Amino acid sequence: MPTPLPDAPIGIFDSGVGGLSVLRHIRAQLPHEHLLYFADSGFAPYGDKPEPVLIERVLAIGAFLVERGAKAIVVACNTATVAAIAALRARYPGMPIVGVEPGLKPAAAASRNGLVGVLATERTLNGAKFLLLRDQVAENTGARFLLQPCIGLADQIEFGTLESNETDALLRRFILPLLDEGADTLVLGCTHYPLVQASIERVIAACTDRPVTLIDTGEAVARQLARLLSADGIARAAGDAPARLDGFTSASGTALSAAFTGLLGLDPPVHEVVADAGQGIVIGPNN
Repeated sequence: MPTPLPDAPIGIFDSGVGGLSVLRHIRAQLPHEHLLYFADSGFAPYGDKPEPVLIERVLAIGAFLVERGAKAIVVACNTATVAAIAALRARYPGMPIVGVEPGLKPAAAASRNGLVGVLATERTLNGAKFLLLRDQVAENTGARFLLQPCIGLADQIEFGTLESNETDALLRRFILPLLDEGADTLVLGCTHYPLVQASIERVIAACTDRPVTLIDTGEAVARQLARLLSADGIARAAGDAPARLDGFTSASGTALSAAFTGLLGLDPPVHEVVADAGQGIVIGPNN
């Protein structure tokens, strides 16, 4: 690969709109960078896909972003990070590639009683990489991690039902057992979950009067990305032309546009893409 120029964009992708919670931290910390966001909603959820299938999909999305000039890639999905980031780094050695992991280390540091609840998908919580990290942090800090698979929550958020009785019912089902066991810190271990942080805080307040700390690793991802871009000398200068943001989705462009507007107050151009077994991921016929 040729050496990327600072003016090249950063590619960010997720199984759907959850990665927008990471994108907002990247825009806040790196406001001068051009960004490409790929929502793979047509292939969601990732959590029920076999690992080889996920690896193939992630490599196809990586190729799509690289073809559009990406100088760095952010895997803004916990499940894809666990399953496929090693394969993506092997495919593009030397390129800055940042994944997201549940914030177990900051959670252990923030906890006052050493009891940390982890809200995540089943795939993330069962992944060998996650379990190794859990064991290492537990051994080093003495923290105990209470793992809570949140089946259906990411789907509920993906459908846009952020404020609803159904979403609150799911949150109560997942959060209450952790609070009952004494957790004083909760890790939001899926990038979709920070999008309903207000609802999570409301459920916590209704269940306990104890202070509970929430850990969102999106800010840490943005900091790591900034460090890598600076180290490689490819950070975009502040004095250049305004930053661009482009959206791509393997499902409905209207739905992704609504997510950009409703969640971030943004209105970037959005393109629908199609997956083809022979050609990878390409711009759809109407774009």
